[in-house]
Amino acid sequence: MLIGNVGKDPEVKYYDMDQAVATFPLATTERGYTLQNGTQVPDRTDWHNIVLWKGLAKIAERYIHKGDKIFVEGRIRYRSYDDQKGMRRYVAEVYGENLELLSPKPATQGQTANTNSTPEDQAPF
Repeated sequence: MLIGNVGKDPEVKYYDMDQAVATFPLATTERGYTLQNGTQVPDRTDWHNIVLWKGLAKIAERYIHKGDKIFVEGRIRYRSYDDQKGMRRYVAEVYGENLELLSPKPATQGQTANTNSTPEDQAPF
C-alpha cells in the first residue's frame, strides 16, 4: 500500500483487443523530524514504478496527472533486463490492484467525473 504523488503523466500502451497497460513513477515521502538531542533528520523520498492493467490503466490515462496524490495497493514484482551496454539491470515494480484518487478534482461546468472502478477494471493475475 502506497500513498504518494505521481512523478509524471502515465504512459499508456494498448495491446490485444483494446487492453491497456499504464506505467508511471510514484514518489512517497517519509517526513523528517528532530531527535531529542537536536539532530535534524531530513525528509526521505523514495520512487516506485507503478504498473496498472486493463480498466485501471484506462482510469489512469483519463484521470491521473503529474503531481496528483493517489493511493495504490498491489504486489511487488521484480524483473531484470540487459541494457544497451550489456549490463544486467534490475527493476522492482508495483502491479496495482486497487487505486484511489486522493487529489481533489475541479468540477468542469458543474459536473464531476465518476472514477469508481468495477470488478472487470481490475486485472487478474
